[in-house]
Amino acid sequence: MIRLFTALSMPWDVVETLKRRQTGLPGARWRPEEALHVTLAFYGEVTETQADDLAAELARIPSGRFDIELKGVGAFGDDHRSTTLWAGVEANERLNVLAGRCKAAAERAGIRMEKRTYRPHLTLAYLKTQTNPDRIAAWIAGHNLLHSPAIPIDRFGLYSSTVSDDGSFYQLEREYPL
Repeated sequence: MIRLFTALSMPWDVVETLKRRQTGLPGARWRPEEALHVTLAFYGEVTETQADDLAAELARIPSGRFDIELKGVGAFGDDHRSTTLWAGVEANERLNVLAGRCKAAAERAGIRMEKRTYRPHLTLAYLKTQTNPDRIAAWIAGHNLLHSPAIPIDRFGLYSSTVSDDGSFYQLEREYPL
């Protein structure tokens, strides 16, 4: 079984800007440079046959370059406890269409997808359970004016993910030009 997802990688200048914000919050496990991406679709564990079928379906997605912008920061969590810090992505119809096409490609490849609303974001950190909520709120307030210039998107990738005690390791398996 292979754990797969599709994502947009970020150019080095955007990554450098984000890395400068990854500080000042005890309990945050900041994501490394190579892990900073915008997920399009998470497929989970799939067979090698499904992975091959998915790769072929993704290659059929119609082309078309577009731009995205990062805007604001926030946190996801449950039961009044934040678990993830993220940078937001400005609403973008072309991005939503691409994410929908990645999901449809999975369905054509026989991969069942979770029924989840697409919320584009870039994960900056995972938070330890004891991270102080007031410190999280202060970090968000201090960085919430994030607004990147337009980021040109001319490709997306199919990535594998290996989970370890030190976090997830991502490997680009295939790249698809737009």
